This record gives sequence, C-alpha cells and structure tokens, in this order.
Amino acid sequence: MVLPTLPDVDRLTRRIQAPDYRDWRAKVQSVYGCLHPVRLSGTWQITDKATGQVLIRPDGRPAQISGHILSPCGNRRESVCPACSDRYAADAFHLMRAGLAGGSKGIPVSVAEKPRLFVTLTAPSFGPVHNRRTTASGKLAPCRCGAYHHERDPLIGQPIDPESYDYTGHVLWQAHSGKLWNVFTTKLRRQLARAAGLTVRELNDHARLSYAKVAEFQKRGTIHFHAVIRLDGPDGPGDATPSWGSTELLAEAVRTAHAATTVTTPVFGDGQALELTWGEQIDIRPIRPTEAHHVEDENGVISDDRIASYVAKYATKGTGKSEAADRPIRSRAQIERLATTEHHKQIMRTAWDLGAPATCPDCHPHGPHQPDGCPCSEIDHCATCGNGGQIPGPLAELNLRRWCHMLAFRGHFLSKSRAYYTFKQLREDRQTWRFEQKLTDLGVTADTVTVINHWDMTSVGHRSDEERELAAAIAEATRHARRHHYATERSH
Repeated sequence: MVLPTLPDVDRLTRRIQAPDYRDWRAKVQSVYGCLHPVRLSGTWQITDKATGQVLIRPDGRPAQISGHILSPCGNRRESVCPACSDRYAADAFHLMRAGLAGGSKGIPVSVAEKPRLFVTLTAPSFGPVHNRRTTASGKLAPCRCGAYHHERDPLIGQPIDPESYDYTGHVLWQAHSGKLWNVFTTKLRRQLARAAGLTVRELNDHARLSYAKVAEFQKRGTIHFHAVIRLDGPDGPGDATPSWGSTELLAEAVRTAHAATTVTTPVFGDGQALELTWGEQIDIRPIRPTEAHHVEDENGVISDDRIASYVAKYATKGTGKSEAADRPIRSRAQIERLATTEHHKQIMRTAWDLGAPATCPDCHPHGPHQPDGCPCSEIDHCATCGNGGQIPGPLAELNLRRWCHMLAFRGHFLSKSRAYYTFKQLREDRQTWRFEQKLTDLGVTADTVTVINHWDMTSVGHRSDEERELAAAIAEATRHARRHHYATERSH
C-alpha cells in the first residue's frame, strides 16, 4: 500500500512544533532571517575585573552567552540573501546620508552647504543595442531596429547585430572601469588645483576632494558609476571649503577630467592594446539640502535624501539588470548552463577566453601541446614555467576568469574616499553603542570589567529546507516591519 504524500504545510508544521523551535527562531530573528547564517560555538562573558565573577543582569540572569549562536553571512546581494542585503542597504543609506547632510555620525551639518555634485559616468558604445527611447516631450520613439519595445521586452540591451558587437572592448573596458575611476579622480584634483592657481601638492593644504560612488549594471551588461562628489577644506568634512571653491567650479572640473581620462590596456593578441575612455554621456547635477515634499526641481538639482535612497538601492544589487551570475564561474561549460541571454553568455565567454593562460615558449616552441607529433611530447613538466607548459597570459593581471560571473567588473559596488564616512566607522559606532548599553544595564564602566569573547565556526547555512523557508519568512516579516516603522515616522 502506497501512502499519500503529505503536503508541504505539514512539513513546515512539524518543524514549528519541534521542541527546539522557539530557541531556533529567536536565534534566526537575531540575524534578521539570514539565509546563510554562520553557526558559531563558544562563549561570551562580562566579568568583574577585580573578582573575576560573571556580572548579573537586572533580570537576575548572568551576563554571559555560551553554546551555539548564529552570525549573519553579510552578503550584500539581494539575490543571495535578502535579509543581509536589506541591512546593507540601510547601512548604505545612513552612510550616504551622513556624508551628504551631516548632523550625525560625527559629521557636522555644515557639509550640506558645501559644493556637492551627483555625477553619472557611463560606458562607451561597443555596438548598437535595442533600447526604449523617448523624445524630449516624453513620447515613445522607435528603436534603431525600427520597433517600439515594451519596457519589459527581453530584447532591450541586446545587440542589434551580435556579429559586429565589440565583445573584447566591452570586457576590457569593464575590467578597467575601476582604474578609469582612479585616473578620473586624479585628473579632477589636477583640474581643481589648476583652477585655484595651485600645484597638486599645494591643493592638499587648501582643499580635499571627498566622494562616494555606487556601480550599477545596465541591461547591456556594462557598468555606470553614480557618484556624490564633495569639496571640503583640507581637514575633511568639518573644515570649511576654500573661498575659491564653488559648485560651478567643481562641475567644470568634472567635465574637463571626464574628457581627459584615458587608460591603456596591456598588449594582447597580435600585439594590440586598446585606449579606453568614458562614454560621451555624462550627467552632472548639483545637490541641495532636502526640503519637505521636494526631491528634484526643474533645473535637475537633486536632494540628498533621494540620492541616499538611490545609492542604497543599487548597492545591494549583484548583476541586477544584467541577468548574469551571482557566484564565480568554474568552467566554460558552466556558462552554457546559465539561464541568461546569449548576449551575456558571450560576454562571459569572451572574458573566460581572454583570461586563458599562455603557452610557455621554452617548452612548447611550436605552440600548444599536441598529443601526437609534438616535438616536446615527452615533456610533462617544464622547469621554466613550472605549470606543464602554461604561463600567465598577457591579461593575467586582470584575473578575468575569477570575475567572469561579474561580466569582468572587478571593483566594489560601493566605495568611498577616506574623508567620506565609511562602513567601518558605522559598524564600530554600532558596536560601541551596543557595548555601552550593556554596561549601562549592568551599572558598571568599561574600566571595571573584563569581556571574554571567544567563538569558533562550526558550519554555514540552515540545516534543512524547512529552516531555510521559515528563515525567508522571518526576513520578509522583518523587512515589512522596518518599512512600516519608517513610513509611520515620515508621516509624523
């Protein structure tokens, strides 16, 4: 007799009715419903420095934790862990907001009056792609292919003629986009110094360039950078901007630096190298302090609240619109199994092939090793290259195969200059606040106690599909509660 299969709800009900469910749920709630928690085993105690005794909390429990706890995975990608992604987005918002408006995190409100720009830097064209264009009046215009594409048409972002699309240029530009940004900021400092009648070295004694940028994948698989650029005094956000510094001067310096930025790739293939630049499109908008019910005016001036929300949104995306992979590619065959477009597969194939090792000319003077008829067929291991006839290829420094899943983009999705408020500061401030709260509850000071904190990792992830599904439900409930809380605060 074949027993009927129990519905999934019974499977989840059995886990909920288990004796350890409440303890497990409390631990999962402490990591906001993380889908890949790190399980730790160890102990945490606050003891009296003089007696060595564990302190007692106001509720009569000892100030200690021992056994197993969960720690969040911390992955910022929404497609990998919505819970940690949501927390990262909240941190990104507060980080950006602090650097834009001040008044918290040790940054004065005077930063809101400094010259500030919201700048978008784009990639050049590597070939025409299907797009959804609108006219200045907002009317839909035909694509270059002659069709009117729906906003969710999967063709948007795909090459009109894949055979003529410059995939090599696309991959190498993407791999050098971080370097392009570094060169851009160097050029920008030089332009600011020139406009002020100073040398670059002298500029450090008069002003400091601060920025935070976020990378956004476009549907065609290229990166755009959205950056907040601020002109400070020499000592950072708390120092007044020099009298010659203005929003107009900063904007003109950005335009000049954008046009002057070039990066040359390593020589590859048949001795060729590419000159890489930004795309022609650049968007520069002044930033003004947020005012009630106003986020952007008719002149394109944008508010700091809107920028902070925008950056937080894209800081948590992986490849987002690009529909590529969120985890590293281990083989070329793996690319073919991905559920993505042929265009994005071809970008990854090109990155994989460009990242291939070269053939050692000492042990394989006639080209790659051939099983039959190769003059060096008896050589199994070359003392020169130490890798069986393979040496790093001309583009080895780009590590393209490692970043193949990111369509060759090798940078951070959210990065800041030193003078801007950082994630490290934000996390240290949070840890300090929590520690001080615990000391206040215990009625002691940091000078009179010893903190014992020792943990070892035992495993990663939930132990069953049921736990993972329940954790996802907890994450969604936590996100909904947070959004409701913020909406209620704003309505008041």
